[in-house]
Amino acid sequence: MFATAARNFVEEVDQGGLLIPVSSLNDTINLLTVVVKRKSFWIWQKARYLPTDFHLNDLLTGDTPINPAVIEMDFIKYDGTYGDKIQGSIDANILDYSSINVEGKDSSKLQSSFGILKKEEVDVQKLLRDCKGRLLDMSHDLVQQTMEKHRQVFGIVKERILTTQPSSVTEEVQQGGQCGGGLNLCKPKSPKVSLKENGSLSKDSNISMEIPVRTVIAYALIELEIKHDGHFGLCLMSGTDGGFEVDGAAGNELVAVSGAQLRSSEYVCINKELEKLSDHFNFLSALPATTRSSLLQHLTKLMEQKEAVSSLQHVLEQMCQNERPVLDKVTDSQKQNIQAVLDLLKDSGETQGNQSTSTLTALHLVVSAIDEMSHECHAVLKTCCNFTELQALKQLVNCLSTQGESYLGGTGQATLTEEIYEKAEPLFASAEWPLKRDGDSVKTDTHSRPGPNALALCIAITGLDSLAVED
Repeated sequence: MFATAARNFVEEVDQGGLLIPVSSLNDTINLLTVVVKRKSFWIWQKARYLPTDFHLNDLLTGDTPINPAVIEMDFIKYDGTYGDKIQGSIDANILDYSSINVEGKDSSKLQSSFGILKKEEVDVQKLLRDCKGRLLDMSHDLVQQTMEKHRQVFGIVKERILTTQPSSVTEEVQQGGQCGGGLNLCKPKSPKVSLKENGSLSKDSNISMEIPVRTVIAYALIELEIKHDGHFGLCLMSGTDGGFEVDGAAGNELVAVSGAQLRSSEYVCINKELEKLSDHFNFLSALPATTRSSLLQHLTKLMEQKEAVSSLQHVLEQMCQNERPVLDKVTDSQKQNIQAVLDLLKDSGETQGNQSTSTLTALHLVVSAIDEMSHECHAVLKTCCNFTELQALKQLVNCLSTQGESYLGGTGQATLTEEIYEKAEPLFASAEWPLKRDGDSVKTDTHSRPGPNALALCIAITGLDSLAVED
């Protein structure tokens, strides 16, 4: 809940900038706190940031600590409310004898009242002078453990946004469903008999979290270029990536880990990228129908919470790297569905042979793509997780990724109805890939380039469609 509120704040005030939302209230984010930046597993993903318990001074050799000059200033006053509401109903009459009515409602609201926020930042010029000639202790456990992972690098906190007054985050969730049916019995010259039955199910929750003064909401980093001997430099220019020096074929070279060269899909042909990934989707569609159906069901459930998708993504990434998955930081409400996904992988033999390994990688691909999407997109996408709607969305992706066009109406399983189009519109708009409608024709603006999340959206839709089973 807090992580979602922090992420919403960053998206509003610094989208595409340097600020990183705090993912946990338990993280200690002080100026010059050491943060491990982990390169994304897939090249189109954003990097992950793991705050440590260490300060830059803890890693330096010598006894003289660095005391940074800190500049404080008022930032903004921030209060935000985010929510979504989904409602649907089905009425059906079977001949003249019976009828059925099914109705469902799902709404959520997240309110963040952070109040007046303050920014603290390090005087970088003084920090640069203070770091001149200093060495990192290359034998330090944190340095050694980070160097073992070639996709990780150090950053230090240069700026942070924090609260100046008690604040709060409140989440309200309402879920409800109702089902009713009737049976009419009538014989000639006899009284009419009517039987009716109704049922309903509802679930409400209202959670409020009080945030103390000086709680960090977001922060920014300076990455470090680290040499073999412990000398290090600060990456001052935007787009300059840090890394550890390693032995290369042509001598010593610095291995950067940002992996940001292909982060924006405007530089790639989405259709070609989907073709490259087609084997992953094929592995998923080749799974037994019961396994695919169960996986889709659990993924749909996990999409109710953004943090749950992120937790599953992290667990699957650990497995892809042959690490033992750790569920210690997963909440009980998330653990059940995540464990169910892992059990399904185990039952399909994910630890044996190339095919099973590819199935694990394919599922990680899809979950990682879903994780790149916002909570609002999750709310829409999870309502589309059925065979008919996913087929229509997949067909829409195929058409738009080749700069073609799709059409409303028609016949067949992949029919783009008005209802599906209304769901597709905000999904594609979130990827800065807005749909244009001209009568029954649907296409995108050929003069605009898809945003950074367009490829992730296409992968998510295509992957979920690979798991869908025809009713």
